[in-house]
Amino acid sequence: MEDAAPPSGPDSAGNLPEFSVGEISLAVKRTVESSFERVRVRGEVSRPMRAGSGHVYLTLKDENAVLDAVCWRGAAQRLSIQPEDGMEVIATGKLTTYPGRSKYQMVIEQMELAGEGALLKLLEDRRKRLAAEGLFDADRKRPIPFLPTVIGVVTSPTGAVIRDILHRLTDRFPVHVIVWPVLVQGEGAKDQVSRAIRGFNSLPAQGGPMPRPDLLIVARGGGSLEDLWAFNEEEVVRAAAASEIPLISAVGHETDTTLIDFASDRRAPTPTAAAEMAVPVRADLIARIAEDTARLTGAVSRRLNEGRTIVSGLARGLGDPGARIEQAQQRLDYASGTSQSRITALLDRLKYAVDRPIPSPAEILARTRGRFDTVARGLRVGPIERSIAEGERDLARLLRGAGSAYGRRVKSEEDRLIALGKLLDANSFERVLERGFALVRDENGAPVKAVAETSAGQTVSLRFRDGETSAVIGSGSGGAKPKPKAKPAPASAPDTPTQETLF
Repeated sequence: MEDAAPPSGPDSAGNLPEFSVGEISLAVKRTVESSFERVRVRGEVSRPMRAGSGHVYLTLKDENAVLDAVCWRGAAQRLSIQPEDGMEVIATGKLTTYPGRSKYQMVIEQMELAGEGALLKLLEDRRKRLAAEGLFDADRKRPIPFLPTVIGVVTSPTGAVIRDILHRLTDRFPVHVIVWPVLVQGEGAKDQVSRAIRGFNSLPAQGGPMPRPDLLIVARGGGSLEDLWAFNEEEVVRAAAASEIPLISAVGHETDTTLIDFASDRRAPTPTAAAEMAVPVRADLIARIAEDTARLTGAVSRRLNEGRTIVSGLARGLGDPGARIEQAQQRLDYASGTSQSRITALLDRLKYAVDRPIPSPAEILARTRGRFDTVARGLRVGPIERSIAEGERDLARLLRGAGSAYGRRVKSEEDRLIALGKLLDANSFERVLERGFALVRDENGAPVKAVAETSAGQTVSLRFRDGETSAVIGSGSGGAKPKPKAKPAPASAPDTPTQETLF
């Protein structure tokens, strides 16, 4: 027997319960949320948008359907990756409805990239974009200081990385180390690492409560691509590129590469290698300094010995310069004494001439009044005044003559003193050699004064103006013979050293 069809018509509709719009929306919301309280959805991100409130709105889609999604502000700040258009992700959260639009949507609590291939593609796209901005250019990289006094380390405080770095620094060259503890993976790692780099750079260079590091090391042990992803985040890369303090990245093992490696000033294959790059070996520096000190001391000692030998040789050839200077000083004293006595005598004569009393016109008139009584009437004052004026002119002429004579005498003695100085310089040892003479010494350095003092085959040294050489006395029977006596030089010839000591 066939089942009866359900009744239709106005009577059947009257048996259905009646809901308001709000009631039916609430019922649907409860049904959806209870059935999909915790889900993981894989899809491609489309049209991501961050609102002013901090919430992130996006769409997840595949080839068959589209799912609206929202990530509230608190969860958006904790996301390990930031959603970008075209990124394939796996979102974890719950389904709910939005009664205001009569639609359902997903509330995202966590987000991760779907598969390593997607991670690598995202990593390569981000690397190309940041490289195009110039963040990885070689001219942006700063040199690592040779011997930093303070090193800042950004890493986890509990891992083996910080112990390896401290141990290696202690072995090579102990320095002041400041550790900024951070998470090195998971939610919040990128924010803590970037804040640590910026925090070290914001420390005052001088006078702050904490010394500003001369070098930064950002370190982490090895791990998978997902474990190291915090160091591929754009925020961390930009903080490393903007660091004014030179930065060494030591993330992962030697085969691991992250984007912070491109932005840092130096990349170390391991955290231990970063410590080796940061400081030299103290024992090697001490040995090098000792070696350089010994070489410098030896060079200075050799230079002083060479200078002492040269001075000694010059002193033997020059004789006693002090005696020559004393003789010249004695002659100068004699000349000065003679000059002084002559000037004194001249001044005495001039003084006597000036001090001699000149009779006044009244005295002259008194002495001659008796002789000129007969002509007193015809006597005039004019001739007397002229006689007084002539006497004053004579006195002025004598005074000028005395001053001129004193100046000429002083100038004459000064010229004589200069001539004596030039004569002393002309008779010096070096000037004699410059005129073509040579100084001959035997093997003991004593001057050879005569031909009779030499013998055939004897080695002598010859000192010329520009250097010294050696020579051998010519062979022959009976040794060297005296040369004919040179003719005496004319009386007008200048003073030259005698042939007793110079040849």
